[in-house]
Amino acid sequence: MSDNVNLNILLYEPQIPQNTGNIGRLCVGINARLHLVKPYGFELSEKKVRRAGLDYWPHLKLSEYDAWEPKTNRTFLFSKKATKSIFDIEFEKGDWLVFGAETTGLPSAMMETHADKCCILPMFGEIRSHNLANSVSAAAYLALNSIHKNRCDLAYDEGNLPQ
Repeated sequence: MSDNVNLNILLYEPQIPQNTGNIGRLCVGINARLHLVKPYGFELSEKKVRRAGLDYWPHLKLSEYDAWEPKTNRTFLFSKKATKSIFDIEFEKGDWLVFGAETTGLPSAMMETHADKCCILPMFGEIRSHNLANSVSAAAYLALNSIHKNRCDLAYDEGNLPQ
């Protein structure tokens, strides 16, 4: 996509509508494009997706795909199985943050083929994984911090909120 977004966030075969709705709302708030790879575990028209995204869903920059493979070096595949930490990455505007399905993660073949693009959002407590929406939010804000170098002048202007 050539639109002027901070980030591209891709969900590979998402299964939980509330997560996708919350991530859609996040994308509107941070000027990111949301990319969804089918099949989904729900219908995009479901109330649960819309409810989680609230009234921001019409403002979402959304792309859908039947299949997808990384096409740029600025793609980062998130997995709890990766060894490279997100803390070691210098993100750039327009980067792709890619997340797998809530129950299965990204396909093993994709991770093996693109092992150099895999990274982890570290977990320091005794859990198996983070919630998908929380992971996307944490990764997106770490990326934005890297992109915008702690600029506090980027805070939103209440006059620019969607009506």
